[in-house]
Amino acid sequence: MTPEDARLLAEARRRLESESFAVKLVRKLGQPIEQAMKMLPRGVEGAISAATAKALTKALRVAATGLEKRKWLLDSDFSYKVAVGVTGAVGGAFSLPALAIELPATTLLMLRSVAEIAQEHGEDLSDPEARLSCLEVFSMGGPDRSGHNRNYYALRAALQQSVNEAARHLASEGLRSESANWVVRLVQVIAGRFEVIVTEKVAATLVPVIGAATGATLNTLFMKHFQDMARGHFTLRQLERRYGLETVRAAYEGLAPPAPPALPPPPPPPDLPALPAGGPK
Repeated sequence: MTPEDARLLAEARRRLESESFAVKLVRKLGQPIEQAMKMLPRGVEGAISAATAKALTKALRVAATGLEKRKWLLDSDFSYKVAVGVTGAVGGAFSLPALAIELPATTLLMLRSVAEIAQEHGEDLSDPEARLSCLEVFSMGGPDRSGHNRNYYALRAALQQSVNEAARHLASEGLRSESANWVVRLVQVIAGRFEVIVTEKVAATLVPVIGAATGATLNTLFMKHFQDMARGHFTLRQLERRYGLETVRAAYEGLAPPAPPALPPPPPPPDLPALPAGGPK
């Protein structure tokens, strides 16, 4: 592997294995989120699950019909962040009632941005497997339902059977029905991880005083997160086409884990008034 490709490999690992700022922000709001979740009406988790499955199913439909054929007005990372900031503000302002509309719109914008990153890294989006690899990025948003983080290649291996089956059906018959077994399985396996982040994001928008501002901010940060995940993911796929899967995987796993980013120092204590001479009375 050339020095430049080794550098790209290390940068991809840093992106994929480091916790993003968006995830850290949500975790910083953990206590308010937990309190907000306790105040949610019964059945809201089911509504979030349904909205997540709907969003991913719509994304799969777009991926199945050919991402490379769709022309969008957005042409930069920044413009996609602005767009999801708008959808996030709407979602934050109207909270749960808007989720069924906001989440699919945000997810499709993210998918389009991921697809453009894929093309930048040499992916042929006329290939069903390459299009489905764009959906894989949504499984890289956080822990799975059991709360465990997997490393990148372990996650790829867990998804491989579902992705291969889906690619085989897409190549032979297209997307005939959204209720087909392979569609349901693929959506379920990706939603199991994507939904964790969606639930936390929804809860964050319910924290008092935050509302629409948090919806816009979190959506913008999550767009950046998935753009970073996509760049790491498709850099590795590009290197795998050049050197072979096992060579790249061995080199990836041989790298030291990325160091956690340094936290800012705590603020200095406030100045206290001087005590009168002779001490307190």
